[in-house]
Amino acid sequence: MIIGEVCLLTNDVIRLADFYKQLLGIDNVSNDTVHQTLIAEETMLTIYNDGTHKTDNNLNICLAFTVQDLNCEYVRLKELGADIITEPKKQPWGAYNMSLYDPDRNIIYLRQLI
Repeated sequence: MIIGEVCLLTNDVIRLADFYKQLLGIDNVSNDTVHQTLIAEETMLTIYNDGTHKTDNNLNICLAFTVQDLNCEYVRLKELGADIITEPKKQPWGAYNMSLYDPDRNIIYLRQLI
């Protein structure tokens, strides 16, 4: 069994999809207001409005992305106005991590394996 995709439910598909397009440096050439699929490498991220109201109080999920140069990503994301939670820092388990919020307040971890 393999994970087919990760889906983020949202009230505003355009806003959240545009954020992830910038974060991942990709463009799916879609402005669909209900459902957008973003594919980076072999992973599919779906942004979807299922018609129910979301509270943007997402305390039980986070996404983690592995990057080549965390310091470079940190600078790029600050320039984009990202809502940074923690600056890059070496963790006790050996990874070099930072965290930020997406527009719906999901937590995103970026990590560089060192």
